[in-house]
Amino acid sequence: MTGSDLKNSLAASTAQDGSLAARLATARKNARFVLHAQNLWPAVQPTLGLLGLYTLAGLFRLPQHLPDGLRLVTVAGWLSLCGWRLHRDLSRLSAPTPQAIDQQIETASGLHNHPLATLTDTLPTTTEAHTQTLWHAHQNRVLATLGPLKAGWPRLLPHTPKQRLAAGALLFALAAGCLVAGPAAPGRIAAAFIPGRDDPDVPLPHIEAWITPPTYTANAPVFLGNTAQPPTVPQGARLTVIVTGLSSHPVLRSAKGMVLTDATRQKLDAKSWKITVTLSHTGNVRLAGRGRTFANWPITVLPDAQPNVQWGPKPGAGKGDWRTRLPFEASHAYGLSSLSVELHLTHPGRGPARTLSVPLPLTGHPKTAKGAITPDLSEDPWAGESVTGQVLATSVSGQNGKSTPATFQLGARTFHSPVARAVLDLRKRYALGRERRHATAIDLAALGETPGPIYDHTGMFLNLTSIVAMLDNPRIQDSEARTGAVNMLWDLALDIEDRRKGDDASALASLDVRAAQAAVAQQLRHMREDGNQSPQAKEELEARLNTLKDAIARKMQALAAQAMRDHTAIPDLQGFSRAGDKAFSKLMQQLQRDATNGHDGDALERLQQMEDATERMRNATPQDMAAMAQQMVAQAKAREQTAALRDLTAQQAKLLDHAQSRLDEVLKAQSNQNSALENDGGDGEQAYGSLPTSELLRRLGLPVPPGADATPQPNTHAAEPA
Repeated sequence: MTGSDLKNSLAASTAQDGSLAARLATARKNARFVLHAQNLWPAVQPTLGLLGLYTLAGLFRLPQHLPDGLRLVTVAGWLSLCGWRLHRDLSRLSAPTPQAIDQQIETASGLHNHPLATLTDTLPTTTEAHTQTLWHAHQNRVLATLGPLKAGWPRLLPHTPKQRLAAGALLFALAAGCLVAGPAAPGRIAAAFIPGRDDPDVPLPHIEAWITPPTYTANAPVFLGNTAQPPTVPQGARLTVIVTGLSSHPVLRSAKGMVLTDATRQKLDAKSWKITVTLSHTGNVRLAGRGRTFANWPITVLPDAQPNVQWGPKPGAGKGDWRTRLPFEASHAYGLSSLSVELHLTHPGRGPARTLSVPLPLTGHPKTAKGAITPDLSEDPWAGESVTGQVLATSVSGQNGKSTPATFQLGARTFHSPVARAVLDLRKRYALGRERRHATAIDLAALGETPGPIYDHTGMFLNLTSIVAMLDNPRIQDSEARTGAVNMLWDLALDIEDRRKGDDASALASLDVRAAQAAVAQQLRHMREDGNQSPQAKEELEARLNTLKDAIARKMQALAAQAMRDHTAIPDLQGFSRAGDKAFSKLMQQLQRDATNGHDGDALERLQQMEDATERMRNATPQDMAAMAQQMVAQAKAREQTAALRDLTAQQAKLLDHAQSRLDEVLKAQSNQNSALENDGGDGEQAYGSLPTSELLRRLGLPVPPGADATPQPNTHAAEPA
């Protein structure tokens, strides 16, 4: 053999030896795992036996009869015993030796004469080199003769017959227990190991559950046990659950299994519980306790939406109107608690920011409100200006809604006196911040020094002087000065306008009328807001109405006296005064009846009619007053005729009902009489059906019209022969 052949042979032998060595290492690794499992299983068997015994007791519901506290102690003690035994048995285990590993491989692979021991044996270091070479060659030859190497399977059966018998008995008992428990077996085992948990065989507690809607809905409670379909409730409703027969507290969970933390739990007695929770969103609410689900309720929660609010058609004042029309429409599913209009200047000046709020009438808590009011906003400094307004609504549930903004013009009174218009112009400029406080005082002082009604009248001059002094006083704050000056300038402008013709009596009467009207309006507001319909409130309203009536009478007398002084009196002036007094008296009586009967809206409407009439009286001529009185009388007569027509219609309806009942009695009597005649088979009294019309009407108690007694003549013409 040449040197190259020897080298190739050695290389091939080395590669083969490496492959056999790797296969042997893998076999030894697997054998080590088999021996570990084979040694571990006997150490675990006693602990598994203890757990199996407790599981068997749980299948037959022995631990479940213990109280929760004693069951907790039992489970803790038993598990501690199992842990102690497992620790003791595991501490005695030792790692498998290389000899045991090789022996396991030899036994599983069917090798004889312990070939693996030859591979592990070594020669002493003092051995000669050629001996070492021969020994390695022998090991390689033994390694080459090895066939497939196997690690085998661990032997898990108990070693002794007694152990095998005990294990078989325990397994048989567990199988029998599972068969007896049936589908409840997992629940029994869990209840045995978890204190505070009931197994499925324990009877469910008695449950009463209902949903109480919010108070603003006025809906009846919904009992969950009586609903065929999932209930639909408003947002904010409260779910109340009463659980009876449960030793530990229940919990409410959401659809995702999370506990509802905002639920309130109350212990009623040893085994009774009460849970309340506010429903805020749609979903399933699950009632659970002691490891079981008692009830599952799908509930639909309707969100509480904002009120739907919008303007009605044509808000604002028309041309020449001194009242401002505010139409509105609002609705909410559960009712409205308040309505108002907020106004802002469309083009605000440099004055302080201000919001003009006008309350809208609302009786009770209606779900829909629609109407229009025409308040007198002419006294406000914004009168005649362009404003932007929104209708605001608040529902009984506390939700707020607002309409889209609308821009319109506020109504303003018509003043004929140039001086009154000048005063109002200064008032508006100062109130809107278009003129400063000091400049306004200078302009007012100049107006008072100008010859005219203010300069000629001591009272008005003193009023103007006091306003100027208030504006010039640095110790008065700007807000207080602005409020006082604006109010006093309005009264001054009205006084100038009322004295335009130089009649002090008429001006004083106008002042009394305005004060009396304000007093009546205030009393009506108190009665409406407080719901006060006591006799004292009604007497106070009657007294203020009488004061208003007297003031209007003095105003009309002053107008009549002025007309006679100016030689413009009409011939029928006394009749006009009596007619006007009568018209105002009827209007006041109707106002008082409306207020007494709780018709606050109608009462305020009557008061507005009187305010409109007195406003027209302020600058009216006697001829205008006569026409106005006749118009008021005609309106009163129209209302009386309408009421009489309603009474007549009601009386006619009663008469028709009475006649129908009498006719039904007659027809019933006729039917009974015909039946009696048929049964007798003979002639009796004449049937009602054959009575003449007049006789039938007399028996019904109705008037007989003329000609009703005439009887038709029979046809005496004989039939001509064919």
